[in-house]
Amino acid sequence: MAGLIHRRTLRIEWGQCDPAGIVFYPQYLMMFDSATGELFRRTGLSPRGLREKYGIVGMPLVEQSARFLLPCRFDDEIVLESEVGEWGRSSFKVRHRILKDGVLAVEGFEKRVWAAVDPATPGKIKAERIPPEIIASLSDPEGQTVVPR
Repeated sequence: MAGLIHRRTLRIEWGQCDPAGIVFYPQYLMMFDSATGELFRRTGLSPRGLREKYGIVGMPLVEQSARFLLPCRFDDEIVLESEVGEWGRSSFKVRHRILKDGVLAVEGFEKRVWAAVDPATPGKIKAERIPPEIIASLSDPEGQTVVPR
């Protein structure tokens, strides 16, 4: 991981688990989604702020993957690390790692697109170029580069 790494400590809740007390796998994808939002908040703009400043509708998911190495269970404390690992013109890949007691338990990624309303086709969206200041902000490993409002 080379860019800005956003870390969150979480405790596994009962509602995230299957009857055996192990995290039900779709819950990890929800954690990844939330972590991506928090990572982009590190630019200095909230999700609403990003939409207002850049006129985007959001960052829709176009691909995802997860690999499960160790089970996480009810009441475990985990650390979720997220960073943008690849930048394209209009897409990016966020890599996620879940550590349990310092050991890799789950790893995955989300590929997303920077998207706006397509003025030529009502009701559709289109990929847009990711602003360079967003890339610069989330590529700064120290987290000091923020986007002007």
